[in-house]
Amino acid sequence: MKSLGIKKLYYSISEVAKITDLEQYVLRYWESEFEQLKPQKNRAGNRIYTNRDIKLILYIKRLLRDERYTIEGAKQVLKTYTPEGDTGEQLELLDAPKPRSKVKDEQLRADLLEAKVFLQELLKKYN
Repeated sequence: MKSLGIKKLYYSISEVAKITDLEQYVLRYWESEFEQLKPQKNRAGNRIYTNRDIKLILYIKRLLRDERYTIEGAKQVLKTYTPEGDTGEQLELLDAPKPRSKVKDEQLRADLLEAKVFLQELLKKYN
């Protein structure tokens, strides 16, 4: 058990994957694409991420996934990105976003199928 009040300075790639809800291969790929994302490596050669690295990853994720930038577009935005100073907050693995539920995917699929059938019927009607 960790003692309270001790701030974790570095996170492993598996911890960062949980915090950011991203796969490890995505983190490694982004590292090759975005020059600002360069986590240090420990003596064993494993990546060690700081809070600042994680905030940058979350910003990149927002640009690509929420704001729908391309990689090249996100690179342009990041040219003006200034990382915030380390606020000292402890990032929590437990607060990582939960994966989307299958129910939403199934509902979306059903809605799309219904729309497809409707459009096919319209096409038949007007052809």
